Amino acid sequence: MEYVYAAMLLHAAEKDIDEKTISAILKAAGVTADDARVKALVASLAGVDIADAMTQAVAAPAAAAAPAAGGASDAPAPVEEEEEEEEAGFDGLGSLFG
Repeated sequence: MEYVYAAMLLHAAEKDIDEKTISAILKAAGVTADDARVKALVASLAGVDIADAMTQAVAAPAAAAAPAAGGASDAPAPVEEEEEEEEAGFDGLGSLFG
């Protein structure tokens, strides 16, 4: 996750997200960067609108928690589904760094 956090920090600081800057952030945090992971992260983020991806990740759990329109059900919604959907926000990126 520290690789993704480094990219998010660079995005928030409006800096270029490249191998050099990711590695520098990780080194400053005391993390020994794996060059293959850094390269994979940078490649996976190429062409991605990070602000939009973060908005979608935050909006997905909120939409799942909203009550269904149309009619009430006697059975409560399963909690497991909401938890799985909350974790699904960054599965695409997170799965790269297993």
